[in-house]
Amino acid sequence: MPPARRRAATPEGIRITKVGLWYVLLSVMVAVAATNTGNNALYAVLAVMFAVLILSGLLSRQNVRGLAVELAAPGEVFANRPFDVAFTLRSRGVLLPRWFLLLRLAREARPLLVPYLPRRGRSSGRIEALVARRGPYRFPHAHVSSLFPFGFFRKGVRYHADLSVLVFPEIFPAAARRLADAEAPGDDASRRAGWGHALFSLRSFRRGDDPRGIHWKQTARTGQIVYLEREAEQVRRLAILFDNAVGKLPEGAARDRFERLVSEAATAAVDHLARGYEVQLVTRDRVLGFAGGARQRLAVLELLALVEPLPRRREPLLGTDPRAPQLRLHLDPDDAPGRPRPAAVTAR
Repeated sequence: MPPARRRAATPEGIRITKVGLWYVLLSVMVAVAATNTGNNALYAVLAVMFAVLILSGLLSRQNVRGLAVELAAPGEVFANRPFDVAFTLRSRGVLLPRWFLLLRLAREARPLLVPYLPRRGRSSGRIEALVARRGPYRFPHAHVSSLFPFGFFRKGVRYHADLSVLVFPEIFPAAARRLADAEAPGDDASRRAGWGHALFSLRSFRRGDDPRGIHWKQTARTGQIVYLEREAEQVRRLAILFDNAVGKLPEGAARDRFERLVSEAATAAVDHLARGYEVQLVTRDRVLGFAGGARQRLAVLELLALVEPLPRRREPLLGTDPRAPQLRLHLDPDDAPGRPRPAAVTAR
Protein backbone atom coordinates (compact mmCIF):
# COMPACT_ATOMS: atom_id res chain seq x y z
CA MET A 1 0.00 0.00 0.00
CA PRO A 2 1.60 3.36 -0.96
CA PRO A 3 2.34 5.80 1.85
CA ALA A 4 -0.07 8.67 2.46
CA ARG A 5 0.79 11.77 0.50
CA ARG A 6 1.93 14.69 2.61
CA ARG A 7 -0.34 17.72 2.40
CA ALA A 8 1.36 20.70 0.78
CA ALA A 9 1.71 23.93 2.70
CA THR A 10 -0.36 26.88 1.50
CA PRO A 11 1.32 30.30 1.32
CA GLU A 12 -0.64 33.09 2.96
CA GLY A 13 1.15 35.92 1.25
CA ILE A 14 3.62 38.46 2.48
CA ARG A 15 2.76 41.65 4.34
CA ILE A 16 4.88 44.67 4.96
CA THR A 17 5.15 45.80 8.57
CA LYS A 18 5.29 49.35 9.92
CA VAL A 19 9.05 49.06 10.22
CA GLY A 20 9.24 47.87 6.62
CA LEU A 21 6.99 50.70 5.46
CA TRP A 22 9.21 53.31 7.10
CA TYR A 23 12.25 51.63 5.57
CA VAL A 24 10.72 51.77 2.10
CA LEU A 25 9.84 55.46 2.57
CA LEU A 26 13.39 56.13 3.69
CA SER A 27 14.70 54.30 0.62
CA VAL A 28 12.48 56.45 -1.61
CA MET A 29 13.82 59.60 0.04
CA VAL A 30 17.42 58.45 -0.51
CA ALA A 31 16.57 57.62 -4.14
CA VAL A 32 15.12 61.11 -4.68
CA ALA A 33 18.16 62.72 -3.05
CA ALA A 34 20.56 60.63 -5.14
CA THR A 35 18.71 61.53 -8.34
CA ASN A 36 18.66 65.26 -7.58
CA THR A 37 22.29 65.53 -6.45
CA GLY A 38 23.94 62.85 -8.56
CA ASN A 39 26.02 61.86 -5.53
CA ASN A 40 27.63 58.46 -6.07
CA ALA A 41 27.76 57.79 -2.33
CA LEU A 42 23.97 58.14 -2.12
CA TYR A 43 23.62 55.71 -5.04
CA ALA A 44 25.80 53.24 -3.15
CA VAL A 45 23.72 53.66 0.00
CA LEU A 46 20.54 53.20 -2.04
CA ALA A 47 21.89 50.01 -3.59
CA VAL A 48 22.71 48.61 -0.15
CA MET A 49 19.25 49.52 1.15
CA PHE A 50 17.54 47.78 -1.79
CA ALA A 51 19.76 44.75 -1.33
CA VAL A 52 18.81 44.55 2.35
CA LEU A 53 15.13 44.86 1.42
CA ILE A 54 15.34 42.03 -1.13
CA LEU A 55 17.40 39.86 1.24
CA SER A 56 14.83 40.37 3.98
CA GLY A 57 12.03 39.15 1.73
CA LEU A 58 13.96 36.09 0.56
CA LEU A 59 15.07 35.05 4.05
CA SER A 60 11.59 35.61 5.47
CA ARG A 61 10.16 33.35 2.76
CA GLN A 62 12.74 30.64 3.35
CA ASN A 63 12.32 30.82 7.12
CA VAL A 64 8.73 29.54 7.06
CA ARG A 65 9.23 26.81 4.47
CA GLY A 66 10.03 23.17 5.08
CA LEU A 67 8.10 22.84 8.34
CA ALA A 68 5.54 20.40 9.72
CA VAL A 69 3.07 20.95 12.55
CA GLU A 70 1.51 18.23 14.70
CA LEU A 71 -1.29 18.97 17.18
CA ALA A 72 -2.49 16.75 20.03
CA ALA A 73 -6.08 16.88 21.29
CA PRO A 74 -6.52 18.16 24.86
CA GLY A 75 -8.40 16.19 27.50
CA GLU A 76 -11.50 18.36 27.98
CA VAL A 77 -12.57 21.44 26.07
CA PHE A 78 -15.33 23.74 27.33
CA ALA A 79 -16.89 26.60 25.41
CA ASN A 80 -15.59 30.08 26.26
CA ARG A 81 -12.83 28.65 28.42
CA PRO A 82 -9.18 28.84 27.29
CA PHE A 83 -7.45 25.50 26.88
CA ASP A 84 -3.98 24.36 25.88
CA VAL A 85 -3.20 22.39 22.74
CA ALA A 86 0.07 20.46 22.64
CA PHE A 87 2.07 21.04 19.47
CA THR A 88 5.24 19.79 17.85
CA LEU A 89 6.88 22.00 15.24
CA ARG A 90 9.41 20.15 13.06
CA SER A 91 11.96 21.48 10.62
CA ARG A 92 12.80 19.47 7.50
CA GLY A 93 15.50 21.92 6.45
CA VAL A 94 19.02 20.56 6.10
CA LEU A 95 20.99 23.79 5.60
CA LEU A 96 19.64 26.58 7.79
CA PRO A 97 17.85 26.70 11.14
CA ARG A 98 14.64 28.65 11.63
CA TRP A 99 14.38 31.81 13.70
CA PHE A 100 11.57 33.75 15.38
CA LEU A 101 8.59 31.73 14.17
CA LEU A 102 5.08 32.80 15.15
CA LEU A 103 2.61 29.91 15.56
CA ARG A 104 -1.16 30.31 15.87
CA LEU A 105 -4.21 28.10 15.36
CA ALA A 106 -6.40 30.86 13.94
CA ARG A 107 -5.57 34.13 12.25
CA GLU A 108 -7.28 36.17 14.95
CA ALA A 109 -5.59 34.27 17.80
CA ARG A 110 -2.57 35.52 19.69
CA PRO A 111 0.62 33.94 18.27
CA LEU A 112 3.17 31.92 20.19
CA LEU A 113 6.82 32.77 19.56
CA VAL A 114 9.24 29.92 18.79
CA PRO A 115 12.59 31.78 18.91
CA TYR A 116 14.80 29.05 17.44
CA LEU A 117 14.27 25.79 15.59
CA PRO A 118 17.40 23.84 14.63
CA ARG A 119 17.73 22.20 11.24
CA ARG A 120 16.17 18.75 11.26
CA GLY A 121 15.06 19.56 14.78
CA ARG A 122 11.79 20.04 16.56
CA SER A 123 10.20 22.23 19.20
CA SER A 124 7.34 21.12 21.45
CA GLY A 125 5.10 23.09 23.74
CA ARG A 126 1.54 24.23 24.35
CA ILE A 127 -0.45 26.95 22.66
CA GLU A 128 -3.59 28.53 24.06
CA ALA A 129 -6.86 28.32 22.15
CA LEU A 130 -10.50 29.22 22.77
CA VAL A 131 -13.74 28.08 21.12
CA ALA A 132 -16.92 30.10 21.60
CA ARG A 133 -19.54 27.41 20.80
CA ARG A 134 -20.14 23.85 21.94
CA GLY A 135 -20.18 20.89 19.57
CA PRO A 136 -17.65 19.38 17.16
CA TYR A 137 -14.91 21.79 16.21
CA ARG A 138 -12.03 21.37 13.79
CA PHE A 139 -8.66 23.08 13.57
CA PRO A 140 -7.86 22.37 9.92
CA HIS A 141 -4.61 24.32 9.77
CA ALA A 142 -1.83 25.82 11.83
CA HIS A 143 -0.59 29.23 10.76
CA VAL A 144 3.18 29.85 10.84
CA SER A 145 4.59 33.29 10.13
CA SER A 146 7.89 35.05 10.69
CA LEU A 147 9.38 38.55 10.92
CA PHE A 148 12.91 37.25 10.42
CA PRO A 149 15.44 38.72 9.73
CA PHE A 150 14.80 42.47 10.02
CA GLY A 151 11.09 42.69 10.69
CA PHE A 152 10.32 44.41 7.38
CA PHE A 153 7.91 41.72 6.16
CA ARG A 154 5.59 39.16 7.74
CA LYS A 155 5.56 36.03 5.65
CA GLY A 156 2.93 33.38 6.47
CA VAL A 157 2.33 29.75 5.54
CA ARG A 158 -0.66 27.57 6.43
CA TYR A 159 0.24 23.99 7.35
CA HIS A 160 -2.22 21.10 7.47
CA ALA A 161 -3.01 20.05 11.05
CA ASP A 162 -6.57 18.58 11.05
CA LEU A 163 -7.27 18.46 14.79
CA SER A 164 -10.88 17.68 15.75
CA VAL A 165 -12.24 18.22 19.26
CA LEU A 166 -15.63 17.96 20.91
CA VAL A 167 -16.39 21.18 22.75
CA PHE A 168 -18.45 20.73 25.91
CA PRO A 169 -21.04 23.34 26.97
CA GLU A 170 -19.93 26.36 28.92
CA ILE A 171 -19.90 25.86 32.69
CA PHE A 172 -21.21 28.69 34.87
CA PRO A 173 -19.23 28.92 38.14
CA ALA A 174 -22.00 30.67 40.09
CA ALA A 175 -24.97 28.81 38.63
CA ALA A 176 -24.75 26.01 41.19
CA ARG A 177 -26.34 28.34 43.77
CA ARG A 178 -29.62 28.20 41.87
CA LEU A 179 -29.72 24.44 42.32
CA ALA A 180 -29.97 24.51 46.11
CA ASP A 181 -33.74 24.15 45.87
CA ALA A 182 -33.28 20.75 44.28
CA GLU A 183 -31.81 19.40 47.52
CA ALA A 184 -33.97 18.54 50.50
CA PRO A 185 -32.53 18.06 53.99
CA GLY A 186 -32.31 14.45 55.09
CA ASP A 187 -31.79 12.97 51.63
CA ASP A 188 -29.06 10.69 52.93
CA ALA A 189 -31.43 8.54 55.00
CA SER A 190 -34.54 6.79 53.70
CA ARG A 191 -36.16 6.37 57.17
CA ARG A 192 -36.58 2.62 56.73
CA ALA A 193 -34.67 -0.43 57.83
CA GLY A 194 -31.72 -1.50 55.76
CA TRP A 195 -27.94 -1.75 55.70
CA GLY A 196 -26.91 1.76 56.64
CA HIS A 197 -25.02 3.08 59.66
CA ALA A 198 -27.61 5.06 61.65
CA LEU A 199 -29.76 3.33 64.30
CA PHE A 200 -33.33 2.60 63.16
CA SER A 201 -34.78 0.50 66.05
CA LEU A 202 -34.17 -2.23 68.63
CA ARG A 203 -36.50 -5.25 68.45
CA SER A 204 -36.70 -8.93 69.31
CA PHE A 205 -34.66 -11.31 67.23
CA ARG A 206 -36.63 -13.09 64.49
CA ARG A 207 -35.95 -16.22 62.54
CA GLY A 208 -33.87 -15.37 59.50
CA ASP A 209 -32.21 -12.29 61.00
CA ASP A 210 -28.47 -11.94 60.55
CA PRO A 211 -26.76 -12.96 63.84
CA ARG A 212 -24.23 -10.21 63.28
CA GLY A 213 -26.97 -7.70 64.06
CA ILE A 214 -27.55 -8.91 67.61
CA HIS A 215 -27.10 -6.17 70.20
CA TRP A 216 -25.19 -8.11 72.84
CA LYS A 217 -25.29 -5.48 75.57
CA GLN A 218 -29.07 -5.16 75.43
CA THR A 219 -29.38 -8.93 75.17
CA ALA A 220 -27.32 -9.39 78.36
CA ARG A 221 -29.29 -6.66 80.15
CA THR A 222 -32.79 -7.91 79.28
CA GLY A 223 -32.18 -11.64 79.04
CA GLN A 224 -33.79 -11.75 75.58
CA ILE A 225 -32.09 -11.66 72.22
CA VAL A 226 -32.29 -8.06 70.97
CA TYR A 227 -31.72 -7.30 67.31
CA LEU A 228 -30.34 -3.91 66.16
CA GLU A 229 -31.93 -2.57 62.99
CA ARG A 230 -30.02 0.06 61.07
CA GLU A 231 -31.51 2.71 58.84
CA ALA A 232 -31.12 2.21 55.10
CA GLU A 233 -29.11 4.82 53.28
CA GLN A 234 -30.62 6.46 50.25
CA VAL A 235 -28.35 7.33 47.36
CA ARG A 236 -28.59 11.04 46.59
CA ARG A 237 -30.06 11.51 43.15
CA LEU A 238 -30.91 14.31 40.75
CA ALA A 239 -32.87 13.94 37.51
CA ILE A 240 -32.14 16.65 34.94
CA LEU A 241 -35.01 16.92 32.45
CA PHE A 242 -33.85 18.96 29.49
CA ASP A 243 -36.65 19.63 27.04
CA ASN A 244 -35.05 20.22 23.65
CA ALA A 245 -38.36 19.98 21.76
CA VAL A 246 -38.45 23.73 21.15
CA GLY A 247 -38.92 23.84 17.39
CA LYS A 248 -36.63 25.51 14.90
CA LEU A 249 -34.59 28.28 16.48
CA PRO A 250 -33.13 31.05 14.31
CA GLU A 251 -29.73 32.46 15.10
CA GLY A 252 -30.04 35.24 17.61
CA ALA A 253 -31.59 35.70 21.04
CA ALA A 254 -33.68 32.51 20.97
CA ARG A 255 -30.68 30.37 20.04
CA ASP A 256 -28.57 32.06 22.72
CA ARG A 257 -31.20 31.24 25.36
CA PHE A 258 -31.22 27.61 24.23
CA GLU A 259 -27.42 27.48 24.53
CA ARG A 260 -27.65 28.96 28.01
CA LEU A 261 -30.11 26.22 28.98
CA VAL A 262 -27.63 23.61 27.76
CA SER A 263 -24.96 25.22 29.94
CA GLU A 264 -27.34 25.26 32.91
CA ALA A 265 -27.88 21.52 32.51
CA ALA A 266 -24.15 20.85 32.20
CA THR A 267 -23.40 22.99 35.25
CA ALA A 268 -26.00 21.18 37.33
CA ALA A 269 -24.70 17.76 36.29
CA VAL A 270 -21.04 18.54 36.89
CA ASP A 271 -21.74 20.19 40.25
CA HIS A 272 -23.90 17.36 41.61
CA LEU A 273 -21.69 14.58 40.31
CA ALA A 274 -18.73 16.21 42.04
CA ARG A 275 -20.71 16.10 45.31
CA GLY A 276 -21.39 12.37 45.02
CA TYR A 277 -24.85 12.43 43.44
CA GLU A 278 -26.20 9.96 40.96
CA VAL A 279 -27.40 12.04 38.02
CA GLN A 280 -29.88 11.18 35.29
CA LEU A 281 -30.15 13.22 32.09
CA VAL A 282 -33.35 13.01 30.06
CA THR A 283 -33.87 14.72 26.70
CA ARG A 284 -36.50 14.16 24.04
CA ASP A 285 -34.31 11.72 22.12
CA ARG A 286 -31.87 10.34 24.69
CA VAL A 287 -31.94 9.04 28.27
CA LEU A 288 -28.87 8.58 30.45
CA GLY A 289 -29.81 6.49 33.47
CA PHE A 290 -28.84 7.26 37.04
CA ALA A 291 -25.11 6.86 37.60
CA GLY A 292 -22.22 8.68 39.21
CA GLY A 293 -18.51 9.12 38.78
CA ALA A 294 -16.21 10.29 36.02
CA ARG A 295 -17.75 8.04 33.34
CA GLN A 296 -21.22 9.50 33.88
CA ARG A 297 -19.78 13.00 33.88
CA LEU A 298 -18.17 12.40 30.49
CA ALA A 299 -21.35 10.82 29.08
CA VAL A 300 -23.51 13.76 30.21
CA LEU A 301 -21.10 16.34 28.77
CA GLU A 302 -20.86 14.52 25.46
CA LEU A 303 -24.65 14.26 25.15
CA LEU A 304 -25.12 17.96 25.95
CA ALA A 305 -22.35 18.93 23.55
CA LEU A 306 -24.31 17.34 20.69
CA VAL A 307 -27.93 18.07 21.70
CA GLU A 308 -29.94 20.02 19.12
CA PRO A 309 -33.46 21.51 19.03
CA LEU A 310 -36.22 19.12 17.95
CA PRO A 311 -39.80 19.74 16.76
CA ARG A 312 -42.25 20.67 19.50
CA ARG A 313 -44.14 17.95 21.38
CA ARG A 314 -47.12 18.17 23.68
CA GLU A 315 -46.45 15.18 25.93
CA PRO A 316 -44.56 16.00 29.15
CA LEU A 317 -40.96 14.97 29.67
CA LEU A 318 -40.72 12.45 32.52
CA GLY A 319 -37.90 10.86 34.47
CA THR A 320 -37.63 7.20 35.47
CA ASP A 321 -37.65 7.79 39.24
CA PRO A 322 -40.52 10.05 40.38
CA ARG A 323 -39.13 10.13 43.95
CA ALA A 324 -35.82 11.72 42.88
CA PRO A 325 -35.51 15.53 42.89
CA GLN A 326 -35.93 16.91 39.39
CA LEU A 327 -34.41 19.89 37.65
CA ARG A 328 -36.48 20.88 34.63
CA LEU A 329 -35.05 23.16 31.97
CA HIS A 330 -37.11 24.36 29.03
CA LEU A 331 -37.82 27.39 26.90
CA ASP A 332 -41.11 29.18 27.32
CA PRO A 333 -43.05 28.53 24.09
CA ASP A 334 -44.68 31.96 24.34
CA ASP A 335 -41.34 33.72 24.58
CA ALA A 336 -40.91 36.25 21.80
CA PRO A 337 -37.69 35.81 19.81
CA GLY A 338 -36.64 39.40 20.35
CA ARG A 339 -37.28 39.54 24.08
CA PRO A 340 -34.69 37.88 26.32
CA ARG A 341 -36.24 36.05 29.27
CA PRO A 342 -34.65 33.85 31.91
CA ALA A 343 -34.65 30.10 31.49
CA ALA A 344 -37.39 28.24 33.32
CA VAL A 345 -35.92 26.07 36.08
CA THR A 346 -38.10 24.03 38.41
CA ALA A 347 -37.05 21.60 41.10
CA ARG A 348 -38.99 19.28 43.28
